[in-house]
Amino acid sequence: MLVPPEPRLQARSDMAWAIAVGGIGVVLCIAALAFTWYYSAAIFLMFAGMLLGVALNAMTSRLGYVLPWPHAIRLMMVCVTLALLLAGVVFLFGATIADQAKVLSDTIKSQLGNVKAFLDSHGIDTSYFSNAASTASEGTAPAASQSHGLPGGLPSPSALASSGGAIVSQTLKLLLGTISAVGNIFIVLFLGLAFAAQPSVYRHGLLFLAPAKYRDEATVIVDRISDTLERWLIAQIITMFAVFLVTWIGLTIIGIQSAFILGIQAGLLAFVPTVGAIVAGLIVVLASLASGWVAAASAAVLFLGVHAMESYVLTPLIQRQALDIPPATLFAFQILLGIVFGIWGLTLALPLLAIAKVMIDYFKTDRAAEDPAAAI
Repeated sequence: MLVPPEPRLQARSDMAWAIAVGGIGVVLCIAALAFTWYYSAAIFLMFAGMLLGVALNAMTSRLGYVLPWPHAIRLMMVCVTLALLLAGVVFLFGATIADQAKVLSDTIKSQLGNVKAFLDSHGIDTSYFSNAASTASEGTAPAASQSHGLPGGLPSPSALASSGGAIVSQTLKLLLGTISAVGNIFIVLFLGLAFAAQPSVYRHGLLFLAPAKYRDEATVIVDRISDTLERWLIAQIITMFAVFLVTWIGLTIIGIQSAFILGIQAGLLAFVPTVGAIVAGLIVVLASLASGWVAAASAAVLFLGVHAMESYVLTPLIQRQALDIPPATLFAFQILLGIVFGIWGLTLALPLLAIAKVMIDYFKTDRAAEDPAAAI
């Protein structure tokens, strides 16, 4: 049976339209991936600012249960309190932190040398690390050997010029690195304060980008993501403080030098699950080797106790309603983002995975039977 010309032309037109739309979608997806790859640092920086804004907004909302004052006043109280706490820590423990940081750095370097010597004495080749460490210094050796000094042991003009250039180059690198770090901190603080000051404005702006017929569903997803991140950040702040306090007190009792700075780094690394705990534990044990094997073993036991407290006490109690992500899934996602995007991907893997989980959980439900207005 022959198909009439008009339906045949319509079918061809529909197929051509579908192919064109699919091709445009593929091109846009590739362009989005390329944009994310090349500008990942800026994207993660803005995401960190958004997380800070969510944390400030969460603390401001919790304060509203006690003080039903306007949002701006409560936010100002939260910011002033955090600034005073930071200033108090710097004023009371600034000298201690600086001294212990220097002692910790020297101790880590010394213990790394001891570990390398121990591995070499037991037949384990560590020449790779030595070659990697000396690669930078080898580049300047030929130039130094080719330059000849003036009579009397004075350096030649070329040697003076190269030395001056190296000093200027290192100074510029240090200055640019400092400016970049301070600039990144300023950007995160500014974005966090801007998001926390007017959260409804950015929420409405984000929902405005969604098509009108999907705006109700987008509202449900955005509100669930915001609620999940707020509860997780509050729980994470409590967990980090508990890890810092227990580690500091435990290492002080054991008699480990730099106990305060080790507690600070353990608390900060608790923000990065799994990987952060492993790194913090290795630093604690390595720094404790200078006090003897008994102190190092005690520090290892303390680290295992803190990790058990974090995993089996704090997380089930204060994060049971925040996130429910299998550890293996989280660890694999951390490693993937860490390899692709570096330290930013490793640090922000959990909140990104939490956002993806909220969206997947929503789309897995029967949206046809769900009332968006009731869900909101």
